[in-house]
Amino acid sequence: MNPHNSLLCVLLASAPAVIAQPFTDHSEALGLALGGTAAAWGDINQDGWPDLYCGGKVWLNQGGESFTSVKAAGTGVIADIDNDGLPDLVSFAPIAVLRNIDGERFEAIELPELPETISRGVAVGDYNNDGFVDLYFGGYEVWEPTTYPDLLLLSEAGRGFALAERFPRYRARGVTACDFDEDSDLDIYISNYRLMPNVLQRNDGSGAFEDAAPELNAVATSEGFGGGHSIGACWGDFDNDGHFDLFAGNFAHVDSRGDQPKSRFLRNRGPAGAEPFGFDDLGECGVWYQESYASPAAADFDNDGDLDLYFTTVYATASFNKKNHPVLFRNDTSFATDQDAWVFTDATDGSGLEALPPTYQAAWADFDRDGDLDLVTAGKLFVNESAPANHWLQVRLVGDGEQVNTSAIGTQVRITLPDGRTLTRQVEAGTGEGNANDLTLHFGLGGFGGPVHVEIRWPNRVTQLLPDVAPDQLLTVRFSTAR
Repeated sequence: MNPHNSLLCVLLASAPAVIAQPFTDHSEALGLALGGTAAAWGDINQDGWPDLYCGGKVWLNQGGESFTSVKAAGTGVIADIDNDGLPDLVSFAPIAVLRNIDGERFEAIELPELPETISRGVAVGDYNNDGFVDLYFGGYEVWEPTTYPDLLLLSEAGRGFALAERFPRYRARGVTACDFDEDSDLDIYISNYRLMPNVLQRNDGSGAFEDAAPELNAVATSEGFGGGHSIGACWGDFDNDGHFDLFAGNFAHVDSRGDQPKSRFLRNRGPAGAEPFGFDDLGECGVWYQESYASPAAADFDNDGDLDLYFTTVYATASFNKKNHPVLFRNDTSFATDQDAWVFTDATDGSGLEALPPTYQAAWADFDRDGDLDLVTAGKLFVNESAPANHWLQVRLVGDGEQVNTSAIGTQVRITLPDGRTLTRQVEAGTGEGNANDLTLHFGLGGFGGPVHVEIRWPNRVTQLLPDVAPDQLLTVRFSTAR
């Protein structure tokens, strides 16, 4: 892939016919020996193929045919912290930033003196809109009694980071960022454990935050509880209306009050006249009860144009000897006005993902560039071999390193289909509990095979329109003030 082209289209292989089992474990054949820690996808060496950061190693993708490993300390996500064009590693366990030297070597940079902390996740984004990405670490606990604060580190023009803020101790088990209210600054959703309220840090544009979760109905709890045992959440436009919704993963014991708060679908209402953005809590929406759900990850695995949902689980055997296992939910919803139509369907049986062990690991990428999304979970890479006869488009975005961070984190892309659906994706680094999907955006287009209109909203308030983009390709777009 030529990194110097401002607009590059790469045609990828055509999809084969549908087969019965979509996902197959190819880990051993690909040379992968993964642990079960959180995982992050990203093109570390800029060769056009997504690599994998997991368990103290970077697994370099060899053209979709195999992986080779290099040492890289920690567990975290991938983002270019200094805008030099080489994605770096941001670890939350332990907290560290590893500068990418040449795509195979990494050096830890000096960080400011930080409070003692334990973290289970980080969300990377340009929170003060200066063109460089910043870091938000969720603070967790040592049970009992020590609880640690969330930490916000702001970039010093790529040279390092300064500790800007310490936030209250809520026992975070996942942080994920999104400009949910479309005001061109990144907000942050924090999934908190121990029946603590989840927090929606609304950004005022300067990198200063206030909790808007109670006001906007985004706590993800149920009656009688101040909060749930949230273990990760994911942003996604599940109803294809152009606005980012939330799905919160709640670990839910049974206590004297009944079931603790279950996983919640929080639908973004979007702007309604003079009313601000807010969320409708629609409950489980077909995500049937298991006690130990965690780390939801959204992706359109079947390319039908609707975001699907994968949930991990913490226990193999939960309370009352109930078996728990990760579940793949297919989005079959018509999203009509009838709330009863808002349902995700269990698609695990026959998927190749049956009876997986407990894990917090869940991250999506089209690692072999064949036009459908593959899944790393439970220490294995499951290759998507279903390849239905649906069309797709992938969009790789690159910032200029001045107005827009080179990873283009925070950029939103929308595609409107003839049936009225608006497919919406964002470039993000941090989802679920400590995981990260590939920075390349993936759109399933369903049966529509005609050209599509692509709208790119860069994080510096610039909107770019690309008319008549052909489907079934990987499109690379570089931000440029010369357009």
